[in-house]
Amino acid sequence: MKILPSMLPVMLFSTFSIQANASTCGSFSIADMNWNSASLMAHVDQFILNHGYQCDAELVPGDSVPTGLSMIEKGRPDVAPELWTNGIKEALDKGVANKRLRYAGKSLVNGGEEGFWVPAYMIDQYPEMATIEGIIQHAKLFKHPESDTASAFYGCPAGWTCQITSEHLFNALELESHEFEMIDPGSGAGLAGTIAKAHERHLPWFGYYWSPTPVLGKYEMVKVDFGSGTDVEEYRNCTTQPDCESPKVTMYPPSPVYTITTETFSQTEPQAFEYFSTRGFTNQEMSTLLAWMEDNQADEEAAMYYFLEHYPHIWKAWVSDEVASKVSAAL
Repeated sequence: MKILPSMLPVMLFSTFSIQANASTCGSFSIADMNWNSASLMAHVDQFILNHGYQCDAELVPGDSVPTGLSMIEKGRPDVAPELWTNGIKEALDKGVANKRLRYAGKSLVNGGEEGFWVPAYMIDQYPEMATIEGIIQHAKLFKHPESDTASAFYGCPAGWTCQITSEHLFNALELESHEFEMIDPGSGAGLAGTIAKAHERHLPWFGYYWSPTPVLGKYEMVKVDFGSGTDVEEYRNCTTQPDCESPKVTMYPPSPVYTITTETFSQTEPQAFEYFSTRGFTNQEMSTLLAWMEDNQADEEAAMYYFLEHYPHIWKAWVSDEVASKVSAAL
């Protein structure tokens, strides 16, 4: 085909437009989940994407199960920066199969750890408490704050995925028949506060917790052995399912922790999706940051600036030199 001179400006403009669209970044939403590590990630992601990639990333409130389900059913928000996928795996896998969701990179590259824990000083005094049989044997030591007859088990906050799993395992272990009562701490901060209070007073404590967290970095805790081993199929098919009627005892498997995006986001924002596929923290890196937040009473935004300013060797490995320069300039 002969190209007329008058056609060249149009063709050049069209080519430029395609290239420009491939390199631009649009508007999208990131779930600001209601626990510290995920919220810190969301703030870090927003700053890097907005200043390094010229995106328009907005933070919106998020929660574990509701956010995952909203992404599947409504396509919003576009990104969940830290999702503990074991607890909602069936729904997530179905969302991927139906081309509604996409797994990006691992938020926590080592995965997360969950379990029922007791303070190490309890094990020092009663070595048998390293097992669930030992816990039951000494049930009376775990005083309930509002009952003279019940023993206290601190569960996961309502609305979190781990509320389902911890309740199922509480029932499977038949702890209620041994006079234990599950206490809803109300929030992640409330649960952490019960552990801190127990350590300050050197008191017994028994309940659910997870890592990475500043609590398990600050206080020495021991995960209780159920004596069952880990049954991954049981965990996936029953322990994590709200309607499971006959849960069996299993230890928590290591928890894959991913950034999840909508399928639409992965297609329309390839640069941002590539960033999420690369970005990830080790448990030690995250625990260190969470401990700094707690020690300095810093919120997630302050911790984001602290991280970007003091740990460039971590985040610069996630991005190109050009993006890193833009982020550094914005700081």
